Amino acid sequence: MTTSYTGTGDVDPAVREELDRLRDSIDNIDAAVVHMLAERFKCTQQVGHLKARHQLPPADPAREARQIERLRALAENAKLDPAFAEKFLNFIIAEVIRHHEGIAEDTVANHHSTPR
Repeated sequence: MTTSYTGTGDVDPAVREELDRLRDSIDNIDAAVVHMLAERFKCTQQVGHLKARHQLPPADPAREARQIERLRALAENAKLDPAFAEKFLNFIIAEVIRHHEGIAEDTVANHHSTPR
């Protein structure tokens, strides 16, 4: 077995190059994830405004359950831990519901403060 670590704090240049290449890819993927999440939240904000205008509840448990099931299947097909994918989606759903609740509160407050 060969080791790339010299023990002096230096890393073999070939290993450093590969590490840097992989980290560059990770950084690009992280940027893409952030941009995709931003686009997703733009859409969910629109959903929140539509729900508020039509007095629909901020949460939709049946849709959320379908989305979790769908994401778990996608994760399995992608060789990603489905439990991790579910936790990630639950985190996003909780944030979306929080946004929808805020939008609904603002809509009600604006409706009541508008002169008739």
